[in-house]
Amino acid sequence: MLTGAWTYVVACAASVVIATLSTPAGVSGAVLVLPFQVAVLGTPSPAVTPTNLLYNVLATPGALYRYWRQGQRGGRLTGTLIGGTIPGVIAGSVVRVELLPGARPFEVVIAAVLVPLGAWLLFSRPAPPHPAAHAIPSAAVVTMAAVVGCIGGIYGIGGGSILAPILIGSGRPASEVAPAALASTLVTSVAGVVTFLVLASEHHGSVAPEWGIGMALGLGGLVGGYAGARIQPRLPENIIRRSLGVLVLAIGVRYGWLAV
Repeated sequence: MLTGAWTYVVACAASVVIATLSTPAGVSGAVLVLPFQVAVLGTPSPAVTPTNLLYNVLATPGALYRYWRQGQRGGRLTGTLIGGTIPGVIAGSVVRVELLPGARPFEVVIAAVLVPLGAWLLFSRPAPPHPAAHAIPSAAVVTMAAVVGCIGGIYGIGGGSILAPILIGSGRPASEVAPAALASTLVTSVAGVVTFLVLASEHHGSVAPEWGIGMALGLGGLVGGYAGARIQPRLPENIIRRSLGVLVLAIGVRYGWLAV
């Protein structure tokens, strides 16, 4: 575990790398930042979850600004995802504090989220973009977003890390999914942080975010997210998916092993 000023330096540097690699896939990087917090930074539980959400709040604007500059705004998909993930992330935040405050149960949750997500990214073949993919009913997308938002509230990822690969796999282009998923991540992470602050006023222990670590991670993510969004048009989607899948799956398997 790191201590002192090096904690913030390493946190910032690591989040630059993570966000640069994950942003092209529409993922803020929070799905990888959380295990880094647990294993390297030693952020206490359950404060690690709102700290991760704070990372999202600070990191995603850089990528969203760059996507906006490139004319990528996500269209109507953005509002649909936000409408589902906000109530979901609030519910997940309550579950995290009330039912999963300890470290060991949370390791099970980490593995349960990362292993399927990593396997999806690594082994699935996304359908080629086509008009029929956009005919998925909005109600189905909202329902999916609510479920994913609940998982995001528990884990501290906002939901975009799960929504992005599912939507890309359904045939939607990454150029549309990435900004929409990141915008959803930003809005729902704000809601999640606020929910945890309210819960912290009624609970003892580490429930509120670790502000110093969260801000260091967020600053690095802001820089890395901008860089990742800028290079996205130059990267083949297959390479983006497979590289992220290997990393996510490896981390998930590790935490599953620890939880046994």
